[in-house]
Amino acid sequence: MKRALITGITGQDGSYLAELLLEKGYKVYGLTRRSSTNINSRIEHLLSKVELLSGDLLDGSSLLSAVEESRPDEVYNLAAQSFVQTSWNQPTLTADFTAVGVTRVLEAVRKAAPKAKFYQASSSEMFGKVQAVPQIESTPFYPRSPYGVAKLYGHWITINYRESFNMHATSGILFNHESPRRGIEFVTRKISYHAALIKHGLATELRLGNLDAKRDWGFAGDYVEAMWLMLQQDQPDDFVISTNETHTVKEFVELAFERADLDWKKYVKIDEKFMRPAEVDLLIGDAAKAKQKLGWEPKTSFKQLVNMMVDSDLELVKGLKV
Repeated sequence: MKRALITGITGQDGSYLAELLLEKGYKVYGLTRRSSTNINSRIEHLLSKVELLSGDLLDGSSLLSAVEESRPDEVYNLAAQSFVQTSWNQPTLTADFTAVGVTRVLEAVRKAAPKAKFYQASSSEMFGKVQAVPQIESTPFYPRSPYGVAKLYGHWITINYRESFNMHATSGILFNHESPRRGIEFVTRKISYHAALIKHGLATELRLGNLDAKRDWGFAGDYVEAMWLMLQQDQPDDFVISTNETHTVKEFVELAFERADLDWKKYVKIDEKFMRPAEVDLLIGDAAKAKQKLGWEPKTSFKQLVNMMVDSDLELVKGLKV
């Protein structure tokens, strides 16, 4: 039985990845931070099947203990301070967690499980002020937020450990990927959730920032399969994972409100406080390399993704009214 350790198992991607690995017969360990609130809601249905270990990306000794205890064949580092907006308010914490935290995980793996295959969750936010359209693995990076800068450090330190210590260390440069399990603070989930609230009479408006920002949005459930495929390769490498399509925030709003049978123009208000200090205007990835080498391509269309999220939130909000 293969063994996998997932940092960030309680997040959107961690929960989908845990499901996938369990289906494939893995023994799955998940790293969680001690918290006074219930952070396990996304993996509630998996708690009897996975083993949770206490640890923190800010504490190297806890990571070493987790790797020693789990003795993993594969390590998926998905934990991060992952909200771009928060990275402006907490830039040093974001750096310590999302950047230096990767080094701490790599060090723990190097010392306690040097033969393990390592996956680093890199991000399309590293491209930021894009230098080429579409973006591929060799496109120069130009991050535009403390989050993007931190992710770029994590990306390069992973390459550094691969080349310096001959580790099977791979980075997936994932473009935006969403799902009904997305955090409520992210714009896509904010839109689907507010459409549901408005539909059920529990809200009267939705405040957003830049409606013209363009993103390459896919389904998180599809993207975790790409992570797994990367660690099944004989040689470590880096891969862009994307849908090769771009859509505006406004398009997402239109589809979401249409699914809820609402006229978005009556409810959506532009609010300056949701504008980023430095905007990333256009992200669109070309996942040709992943298709060729991994045999991966997205299964879920943009419209299917939006409908899935709105349908889920309509059900969720209906439950709140009871």
